[in-house]
Amino acid sequence: MSPKDENTMVKNTRGRGRGRTASGKPNPVDIHVGARVRLRRTLLGMSQEKLGEAIGLTFQQVQKYERGANRVGASRLYDLSRVLEVPVSFFFDDMPDEISSKSVHERREMSESPDPFDNDPMNRRETLELVRAYYRITDPTQRKRVFELVKSMGILVADNENAK
Repeated sequence: MSPKDENTMVKNTRGRGRGRTASGKPNPVDIHVGARVRLRRTLLGMSQEKLGEAIGLTFQQVQKYERGANRVGASRLYDLSRVLEVPVSFFFDDMPDEISSKSVHERREMSESPDPFDNDPMNRRETLELVRAYYRITDPTQRKRVFELVKSMGILVADNENAK
């Protein structure tokens, strides 16, 4: 490579690589897909290590996918869908409008706004544990009663907050 070529090359600075926001943060779509991988893996009671073994990765690589630090390629997404027993579209379900409606350029601009996943209850360990415990109830009648109980408690709380 000639010195002239070296001067015209765009250098990739750490944290500002392909698919990253202008501030170097992971792309919000990659974060969403990773959160969906984690959600499904956890609901199945599968460890990162087991998932990694099933698709030929280390658990550290699975961690990076789940955080959105590494992008998931099409073939890897297909493998994940097979191992996690969901359609590929599952990974894009429930994507917030503020992410899905933006162009690539606009998503890069979002880096200064708050992360929409920070307050998503589906990304909390408590939610995942609750869902797993719920599905461990084998009697459909009991499970339906628990569902109705929790639902009614949520309505009561909302009513009390609105009355204040």
